[in-house]
Amino acid sequence: MYNFEFEKPSTIADAVSAMAAEEAQALGGGQTLIPTLKQRLASPSKLVSLSGIAEMKGVCEADGGISVGGATTHATVAAEAGAYPALAALASNIGDPAVRNRGTIGGSLANNDPAACYPSAALASGATIETNSRAIAADDYFQGMFTTALEEGEIITNVRFPIPEAASYQKFEQPASRFAMVGVFVAKYADGVRVAVTGASEDGVFRWTEAEEALSGNFSADAIEGLSVSGDGMISDLHGSGDYRAHLVKVLTKRAVAAAS
Repeated sequence: MYNFEFEKPSTIADAVSAMAAEEAQALGGGQTLIPTLKQRLASPSKLVSLSGIAEMKGVCEADGGISVGGATTHATVAAEAGAYPALAALASNIGDPAVRNRGTIGGSLANNDPAACYPSAALASGATIETNSRAIAADDYFQGMFTTALEEGEIITNVRFPIPEAASYQKFEQPASRFAMVGVFVAKYADGVRVAVTGASEDGVFRWTEAEEALSGNFSADAIEGLSVSGDGMISDLHGSGDYRAHLVKVLTKRAVAAAS
């Protein structure tokens, strides 16, 4: 490690002020940032911990959906998001107990790892990511691998999820890391079905629009039987080829529809 300043504000306003410092970096649960610092792949001059901000923690129901504070841990989402069972189930299967008790939803969405689970839930749900300065629709928020609409110094304070009529998240996980080799979140709303895929694409989380159109007309696994996903642009590594991941997208989408039904 190396020398840096550390600040733990108790309010959002104080956190925003601290983030104004040159080369300051927000610290959520630290599940990605701390290993990155240890490997000297990043060297911010100041870490601003968000774990002491009470107004950014917890889950509550409001306006036909649920709101999750940006500093809420995965374990808390799993325990308190019962009004949205698919989201609670997703959170309960992230990493291991140590990760779930430290990692936060805001940290995950801010990092936008291409194999993280929460981005698929946010995108499939048409969630709204709220920051200290604005509200961003999920369709506008995710902009590629490790890339989001967040501006420098901007902090995710809350995430609002509309609750669907039916939903399920299915993950084919890498057994060592428990990240998704492929994960598919399907959510059925009155105005249609949304299907979001994580872990597969070189561009990060994406919506499978062909499946959405088919499922909006017939919400059954049979509806996507004739569809396929191209392996072009899919991640190919020692765990699986791009074509293999493309195949898994369809398999997991069918499983998610069946489970949601």
